Formats: sequence, C-alpha cells, structure tokens
Amino acid sequence: RAVLLEGLLLLVFPSWGLTQQLAHCPKSCNCSEVDRTVTCINQNLTEVPQDLPHYVRDLLLTGNRISGLRPGTFFSEPPLELCCLSLSSNGLEWVEEDALASLPSLKRIDLSHNLLSSFSAAAFGNGSSSLEELNLSNSLSEASNVTLITELLRQKAFPYLKHLDLSDNRLFYLPADMFSSLPSLQHLNLHNSSLVGLSNVDFSNLHQLQSLNLSDNALKCLRNSTVFQLRRFPHLSSLDLSRNTWVCDCQIEDLVNWLKESDVVVEAKESVKCSYPDEMQGRPLVTLSFSDCPEPTEDQTQLQTSYVFLGIVLALIGAIFLLVLYLNRKGIKKWMYNIRDACRDHMEGYHYRYEINAEPRLTHLSSNSDV
Repeated sequence: RAVLLEGLLLLVFPSWGLTQQLAHCPKSCNCSEVDRTVTCINQNLTEVPQDLPHYVRDLLLTGNRISGLRPGTFFSEPPLELCCLSLSSNGLEWVEEDALASLPSLKRIDLSHNLLSSFSAAAFGNGSSSLEELNLSNSLSEASNVTLITELLRQKAFPYLKHLDLSDNRLFYLPADMFSSLPSLQHLNLHNSSLVGLSNVDFSNLHQLQSLNLSDNALKCLRNSTVFQLRRFPHLSSLDLSRNTWVCDCQIEDLVNWLKESDVVVEAKESVKCSYPDEMQGRPLVTLSFSDCPEPTEDQTQLQTSYVFLGIVLALIGAIFLLVLYLNRKGIKKWMYNIRDACRDHMEGYHYRYEINAEPRLTHLSSNSDV
C-alpha cells in the first residue's frame, strides 16, 4: 500500500520525487537544509559521497581516508552550487585534471594536513576559477612538490584568490614566478616553511597584499631587492618576521631602516632579534643603527683590495696577450705552415724507411747503393 501511495504521488506530483531526491542525505553524514551544510567528519570514507543534496553549500569531509580526487568526483546535474569544501586530514595524495572543475561556485577549499604528491595544474579546469581562499597548510609530502603548487598558481586561473596559506610545509625555497599570476591576493601565510631566503622571489604583482607572515623560518637576511618590493606595497598593513635566524651585519641595514620608518604593523616587533654574530645575539633589529653593524676588519679590507688588484692585472695581461696575437697573426700563420710542412717531410721519411724494411729485396739494393 505504501509503495502504491508513493507511485500515485509521483504521478500526481512529479516535483515531489525531485524534492525527495534533492533532500536526500548521504549515509554517515549529517545534513542541515537550513544551514545548507553536509558534515561527514571522521567517518572513514574512502571517496566523496555521490548522492549529495542539491541545497548543499558547505561540505565538510574532514578526517576521512579519501586518497585522491578524479574527474567527475563532484559531478551533478544541475551542477552543485558548493561554496566551501573541506578535505583536511584525509591523507589526500593526488588531484587529477578537472577534478574540481564541476564546482563553478567554489570560493573556499581546505586541503590542509594531507600528503599531496600529485596536483594537476588543470585541477580547477582550463578557465578562470572563482576561488577566493586556498589552504594548503602542511599538505605537501615532500619539499620538491612546491613545483606542483607553482605550476597550479601561475596558470592565471585564480584572478580572485585573496587568501593563500602555505604554512607548515618544508618549502626551503620559492620559485621566482610563484606569485606572478595572483593579482587579487591579500593574505599570504608562509609561517614555518623552512625558508632560507627570498632573494629571487618576485612579489611585484601582489598589488593588493595586506598581510605577509614569514615567521618561524630560517631567514638570515632580506636583500635590498626584497625590501624594495615591500616598500612598494601600498596596502601592506601586517608583517610577521619573528623567530628567524637574522644575521645582523651591514647587509641588513636597509631592512632595519625600513622597519623603523614604515607604517606597516610588524607583529611582535621586539621579538625580531639578531641570532648572529654572537655580540649582537638577542638584540631587536629595531634597536640597531648603522654604527652597530660590524665593519670589515683592516685585514679583510686589504685582502679584498688585493683580490681586486689581482683581477685587474690578470685582465690587462690577457688583453695584451690577445693584442700581440692579433698584430702578429700573419707571422704566426706562416710559422704554423712551416711546422706543418716540417712534420709532413718527417713523416714521409718514416714512411719510406718503413717500406724499405718491409721488402727484403729493396733492403739489399739499398745496402749496395749505400756501398
């Protein structure tokens, strides 16, 4: 009787069946149509549920065992209007091409605390994405995988990206053009990423940058080119440089002067301290002056002068030698021809003697003629 009643309802009210389908909640998940959320946390899921209700805007899949995303993972007809997706702490290892292309309304995605070793540069499709926030904190399995993220970011696919979190990854270095195609980026988090330098990184296209977190890295100095880029950020209001291994010599003077003069709010400014040399250890950078920087000793200055003088002398000797060769090029050419002819005559003599020694009769005649 219940089946018959349901069949009658489908015949009379066909939209009723569609409503039931759209409102269906996947097994092992909690759904809220009012909040438009589907929560599937710590359910040991190995893949993304396929029967998601169409009203979902926020999908939380934290703490499962989803190892990869392939094309069609989020396919739905009509497409889901998903805005927020969390896949953190899944052991996620790979994301294939077009795996996220069927989510045109996606604004925020959390891929933190995973083991990414493969991430297609076309994971969001070949067009522009509406993504505004990308969390990749503690998500790369190896330091070399930073190239995967670089290929992803420089595809010009994220014109609206505002928040980028790369913290807690063993990056060590950043490719020069890693941030060249993120014109809307406002907040960049590189906390605890084992960075040892930023000398080659191009930040010049981050015109909207408001906050930059470089704390807990292994930075020893920010070169003048990097400081020059920081000076040109009109909207930069927050900078965290704390807990790095700053070397307080004269090369850090531009950074110190900028920290003193800039209106940028430097987080925990007093904790930005010198680590080397020993006599500077523990001193805040903002208390330094140019006179405090250790100058090169007299011996070092003399040694540097000697190297410069030696280089000049060697260059002059090389130039004179080339000039002499050029002026005597005809004589040198004739001399080389004479050597060639002499070598040829000498080799012909050896060849004649070899032929005589190889034929006994010729050897006898040669002996008689000698007599």
